[in-house]
Amino acid sequence: MHAGKNFSLREVLFWTRKDIYFLLIVALVPTFCYAVLDWKFLSIPWLPIALLGTAVAFMVGFKNNASYERMWEARRCWGAIVNASRSWGIMIRDYTSAKNASITETETRALQLQLIHRHFAWLTALRFQLRENRIWEAINKKHNQEYKNRWFSVAEHTGDMRTELEKYIPPEEVQLVMRKSNKAAQLISIQSEQLKQLHQMGLIDDFRHMELEKMLQEFYNQQGVSERIKNFPYPRQYATLNLYFIKIFIILLPFGMLQEFNKLGGHLIWLAVPFSALSAWIFTTMEKIGESTESPFEGSANDIPITTMSRAIEIDLREMYNDGDIPLPLKPENNILM
Repeated sequence: MHAGKNFSLREVLFWTRKDIYFLLIVALVPTFCYAVLDWKFLSIPWLPIALLGTAVAFMVGFKNNASYERMWEARRCWGAIVNASRSWGIMIRDYTSAKNASITETETRALQLQLIHRHFAWLTALRFQLRENRIWEAINKKHNQEYKNRWFSVAEHTGDMRTELEKYIPPEEVQLVMRKSNKAAQLISIQSEQLKQLHQMGLIDDFRHMELEKMLQEFYNQQGVSERIKNFPYPRQYATLNLYFIKIFIILLPFGMLQEFNKLGGHLIWLAVPFSALSAWIFTTMEKIGESTESPFEGSANDIPITTMSRAIEIDLREMYNDGDIPLPLKPENNILM
C-alpha cells in the first residue's frame, strides 16, 4: 500500500516508461509515412476511432471498478481480522481462570500466552500463503518486478515461513504444521484442540468455551474470504478482451489523429505523435492500474498491507499481556507499506 500523499511523477514514469517508448513508436511510424512519404491514404476518419475509444473506456472502467471491489473486500476482511484478534486477546485473558483447576496463576498465564503466540503463528502462516505466487498475478509482469526491485521489498518473498513460525510455537508444532498443505487452517485446528483440553481441565466453563470456539470460527471465515480473493482471479475472459481492445485502439489512434492535425497546416502534423502517445498512455496506464489492483495480496505496491497489520496485531496483544520483546511497528519503505 502506498502510504504517501501520491505516487511521484518519477515513479509513474519509471513504471510506464516502456509503454511510453512503444506508444511513441506506434504514433511516429504512421505520422512519418503520412507527412514525409505522402501516404495520405493512411488517415482514418476520427468518428469510428472515437466510438472505439468510448467502448474501450467503458471496458477499462468496468475492470477498474471490479478490481477496486476486490481490493476493498480484502481490506474489510483484514480489518475484521484485526478486530477479532483484539477480541481474542481479551477473551483468552479474561475467560481462562485457574479457580476451578489445580494449576497456579503462573501456569495459567503460560497457557494463555501459548494461545496468543499460536495466533501470531496463524497470522504468519496466512500472510505467507497469501503472498504465494499465482500465474495470473500482475507482479509476474516485468514492469511490476522492476518497480518492486527498485522501490521496496516483500518480507514473505525473501523470508522463510518455518523460521518465522519458530518464533511463536514449539518445534514439534512447527514440524506438524509444515507437513500440512493449508498451514494456517491447521494452526486454528490446534487452537481448538487446546481449548478443548483447557475446558476439560476446568480452566474454561461451557459458555466461555463456546464463545472462544466462535472466535476460531470467525478466523476461519476471514481466512476463507482471503483465500477466495487470492485463488479466484478477475475472470480471464474479461481481462483478455480488455487487453485486446486496448491494443487495437492504441494502434488505430494515430491514424485518426493524422487528418485532424493536418488541418492545422505546416509542420503541426507532427503534433499527432505526442498527442496520440499521450491519449494512448492514459488508457494503457488505467488498464495497468486495474491489473495491479485486482490481486490485493500478491506483493505489489497496491497491496493490502497484511504484514504491517499482522505486526500491529502482535504489538497490541503483547502490550495487552505485558509480554516482553514487543516489536516495533513496520515503517514504509519508499512510502510503500507491505
